[in-house]
Amino acid sequence: MSAELTEIRWHARAGQGAVTAAKLVAEAALREDRYFQAMPEYGPERMGAPLKAFTRISDAPIEISNNIEHPDIVVVLDDTLLDSVDVTEGLAADGAVVVNSPSAPAAIRAQLGLGAGVAVATVDASAIALDTIKRDIPNTPIVGALVSVRPVVALDSVLAQLQATFGKKFAREIIDANLDSVRRAYQEVVYDA
Repeated sequence: MSAELTEIRWHARAGQGAVTAAKLVAEAALREDRYFQAMPEYGPERMGAPLKAFTRISDAPIEISNNIEHPDIVVVLDDTLLDSVDVTEGLAADGAVVVNSPSAPAAIRAQLGLGAGVAVATVDASAIALDTIKRDIPNTPIVGALVSVRPVVALDSVLAQLQATFGKKFAREIIDANLDSVRRAYQEVVYDA
């Protein structure tokens, strides 16, 4: 993974918060005085429909604006997509895959047919979300897992940005629950390189 430019592709279903997660990571990079892009790609705009979102983070200005076709990192918020979407399409040979799943990384590696060069990580972000925020919206915990596996931004930057973003629209109880979900996933993610 290059320190110059990191590209992340997010796979989810509408309503799981992937677009918010992509923006959260990008805005955390801004807190670190880095350059960023975050953008969604919608298909049919209905709850539960598959969608993609993209995040670019760089230490230098970003001069491209197309969708990410060769990501360094793939984040999957719904493991049911693994059977219907080629989430690893174009993934860098030394890339990483972070999946919201109770399965072990070895099981996901086998399911996706990934070689040893790709890091695979799993975290039960849905269970963490249900336990902390009381809703199956796995976006904030999966961000915690992402920055644990590949520290594209610092955990403290994510927590500060989450508080700033959510502080404008949610009660303190919801903000604290989301902060807890990020911290838990950061600790509970399991991965192999």
